[in-house]
Parts: sequence; structure tokens; C-alpha cells
Amino acid sequence: MASSKEYLDFVLEQLSDADGITYRAMMGEYLIYCRGKVIGGVYDNRFLVKPSKTAVSMLPYARRELPYPGTKEMLLVENLEDKVMLKELADAICAELPAPKAKKATK
Repeated sequence: MASSKEYLDFVLEQLSDADGITYRAMMGEYLIYCRGKVIGGVYDNRFLVKPSKTAVSMLPYARRELPYPGTKEMLLVENLEDKVMLKELADAICAELPAPKAKKATK
């Protein structure tokens, strides 16, 4: 089941206080970026984030779920009403992730 654009728009609105939030459609789902780093995504109308050390400490009771079969578990963010927490979560995950790898130049 693909995620709805309406759910994506809701998640993006709730993340709007965080700097550099963007998204990219990917096979009916959406990757969520923070300043160029993938911090999570919208999968089957669920907002899942990477289980960084800080994310796990901020969401200690979050269920771990698979975005789709064959992938690594991510944390399910259920409290989408708390914009302050979501900003802090996005910023924390982004700070912990390595810089994106430079793309190779095409000839």
C-alpha cells in the first residue's frame, strides 16, 4: 500500500520548524531528508525514523517496524502532534548521521 500525499503533507507540516526538511518520492513512499541526510520516511502512512542513539533515547517506547520487507528496522513515530519534539528529533538524528557521500561526476 502506498502512502497518501495528504499524510506526507501532514508529516511535513509537523516537521516544518526543523531546518532543511525535504522529501523525495520513492516507489509510492517518501524519504524524509534533513539538510541532505535521510532521517526517515513515510511508509504505508507511517512516519518511521532511523534508530540513532538520540532517537532511541527520545522515543524509548517506540515500536520498531520495517518500512518494507528486507530492510532494517526503524522507529515508529506515533506522537505527530508535538512539533517541538519532532523538530528536536529531526535535528538530533541529522546531527548524528554522517554527511552524505558525494555523487560521482558523470561523463
